[in-house]
Amino acid sequence: MRVLVAGATGVIGRQLVPVLISAGHEVVAVSRGRSQAPDQVGVTAVVADILDRGAITRVVREQAPDAIVHIATAIPAEINPKKLAADFEATNRLRTEGTRNLIEAASEAGVGRVVTEGLAYAYDPSSSTPAAEGAPLWQAPPKQFAPVLEALQELERLTAQANGLVLRFGHLYGPGSIYASDGSFVNQVRAGKVPLVGGGTSTFSFTHSYDAATAILAAVQSHGTGSLNIVDDEPAQMSVWLPVLADILGARKPKGAPAMMAKLAVGDWGVAFMTKLRGADNSNAKRSLDWQPKYTSWRTGFVSELQNGKNG
Repeated sequence: MRVLVAGATGVIGRQLVPVLISAGHEVVAVSRGRSQAPDQVGVTAVVADILDRGAITRVVREQAPDAIVHIATAIPAEINPKKLAADFEATNRLRTEGTRNLIEAASEAGVGRVVTEGLAYAYDPSSSTPAAEGAPLWQAPPKQFAPVLEALQELERLTAQANGLVLRFGHLYGPGSIYASDGSFVNQVRAGKVPLVGGGTSTFSFTHSYDAATAILAAVQSHGTGSLNIVDDEPAQMSVWLPVLADILGARKPKGAPAMMAKLAVGDWGVAFMTKLRGADNSNAKRSLDWQPKYTSWRTGFVSELQNGKNG
């Protein structure tokens, strides 16, 4: 199978390209800069911006892929939660305009399979149980998260129109992520700058970038539609996983901080991120994709990445 990957140089893309090649597929790796393009056997590197409809239409027509994977984002290495909407503005365009351009190009070229990237932590926090895919997304999100959610909903709508599959990833960790050994979040934890706000009651479902890649491989080779949660087996409150992460890093134990005080520093979204998020259930993905995460728990994944220095 010939697979076009938009976002081939990102956190997931760098894991995905070799996974696809190892499975016997050809890869058309689309990136915005030539210096970033993968250079390996079985990969055709193409420089194109998916926001340029004419350019990406020509690429899809000329490369004639059997499947398109859209995992392109433009998320800053360090995010300011008080300015989340601005930090995600470019990514929101990639998820709306970029998705539309790719899907229209796929339709014109007769591409039979489309797989896109969603989020598994955008569920409405009205319940504390891990969310299955049918659970509603956030009904009244914090102001800074609202445009991010709107872009995700548009991406899912467009993917559904194309009979494609949205893979909703959890909090991504692994090489190149904010949870990598040189990532911005890990550096803040090392410096003792991440408190447990409001008791740390947010529930996180994590996804290692390698597991995201193997799920995409399974999705490309399947015929499923709709959406699937691609997360590990152990949703955990921040009050549980943050002290473990600090211990792995040899950092001080996180201190508590009142939500009202934290709001001054990180805003409504920052507080919601630490106190309201809902975990996700991966049962449907395991069953329908015959997929299992290599890192079944963030516990072993964090140790592998941060203590043993392994990359999946």
